[in-house]
Amino acid sequence: MTAFLIVLALVALLVVVTLIKSVRVVQQQTVGIVERFGKFKVGLQPGLNLLTPFVDKVRYTIDMREQVVAFPPQGVITEDNLMVSIDSVIYFQVNDPVRATYEISNYIQAIEQLTMTTLRNIIGGMDLEQTLTSREEINEKLRYVLDEATGKWGIRVNRVELRSIDPPPSIQDSMEKQMRADRDKRAAILTAEGMRQSAVLSAEGQKQSAILTAQGDRESRILRAQAEREARILKAQGEAQAITTVFNAIHAGKPDQGLLAYQYLQMLPSIAQGDSNKLWIIPSEIGKAMEGLGSAVGQIAGITQKAEGPFPEPDLGDSQAVSVDSGIGSAATPDAAVVEADNAVQEAIAAAQNAAVGNRAAQQAPPAVTSAPEQTSPVQDGPPLER
Repeated sequence: MTAFLIVLALVALLVVVTLIKSVRVVQQQTVGIVERFGKFKVGLQPGLNLLTPFVDKVRYTIDMREQVVAFPPQGVITEDNLMVSIDSVIYFQVNDPVRATYEISNYIQAIEQLTMTTLRNIIGGMDLEQTLTSREEINEKLRYVLDEATGKWGIRVNRVELRSIDPPPSIQDSMEKQMRADRDKRAAILTAEGMRQSAVLSAEGQKQSAILTAQGDRESRILRAQAEREARILKAQGEAQAITTVFNAIHAGKPDQGLLAYQYLQMLPSIAQGDSNKLWIIPSEIGKAMEGLGSAVGQIAGITQKAEGPFPEPDLGDSQAVSVDSGIGSAATPDAAVVEADNAVQEAIAAAQNAAVGNRAAQQAPPAVTSAPEQTSPVQDGPPLER
């Protein structure tokens, strides 16, 4: 009984082990390589798969997804014998798991070595400047070479990227100095261009300002000259109108010899006014002189005995009043003015005769000695009297 139970347990254990060996679950995007007695038999697809127990064996499991592998920096010599350090990244995908398993033992290591050798070949034909400025070209050449070489391994290289290209420290320092000098040169050029444009614009602005100032000065002078000319014209016209008005007013009033004599007598006191006139001698014959003054004044050259021709009276506007100082009212007629002027002349003659009588009495006394020089009448610039 005990032996039977032991055998039964062994059979149950064998059945369980057989079931475990015959059932295999494969994940998505994964392929299992099955070998039977050391020989490839089949590739297991994702899902539940049945195997022959103790005969079939899953040798490898291949990931079919795209993989990314970063390789450490490697030293590469350029065409101008400069050592640069380059690290790269490879994006690849397994297309044929059987060939990737049996055509090469370690495809990742193979891709790394192939990448390094290809980089040395590509960079060896370029100088440092081309290496630093031709990344796209290097990536494309490297991808093409890797894809062609790994195609027989069942691997497709999708993309190759160079993460960094580091020249030696001394070269980096020289490049920085060169870049700094180039930037300083461009900055100096731009500064000079800016100063030149600023000077040109300033000169153009000063030119326009000078032109506008000159034009304004010219127009201002023209306007001032025109204004001065018009002012002189208006002033001359006003003086002409004033002279014409006075001339017409004088002739319209019809002055006679008595009025002229009266005006002459009114000017006699003003002759004696003056700080330098210390002595004024009146002749004793002033009476006779007054009698003939009218006829003498009437014979002055340039004054006609009788004005001829019509002379319009000046337009005085709405006002009919005349200043009291003129001695003629607004209602006075020319005849009344003549009578008043004759009366004034007679009064002036009487005053002159009285002055002559007082002068005779003074002549009977001893003559006084005066230090003042003999004064002459200040009216010598007038027209000469005709006798």
